[in-house]
Amino acid sequence: MTTADISTRESRPSSDHFVDLAGTRWPLYKIEALAVGFVLFVVAGAVTQSMQVAVLTAATAAVITWWARRVYYSRTT
Repeated sequence: MTTADISTRESRPSSDHFVDLAGTRWPLYKIEALAVGFVLFVVAGAVTQSMQVAVLTAATAAVITWWARRVYYSRTT
């Protein structure tokens, strides 16, 4: 018979790159990407008056920020 050794403890890196939101640890890069995306959405929407441009600009910036900061934080820990 095979048994599973399942631990309820998570192995979390001990770093300061997390934010506690409603009892859940969020990586800081996710918060930064959402903030950059929101700001660019508002700015692009105000400047171009076009939802298509605003959404695509914000989504592109958020994805680039998400991946760039994720790689950066993974190298600094």
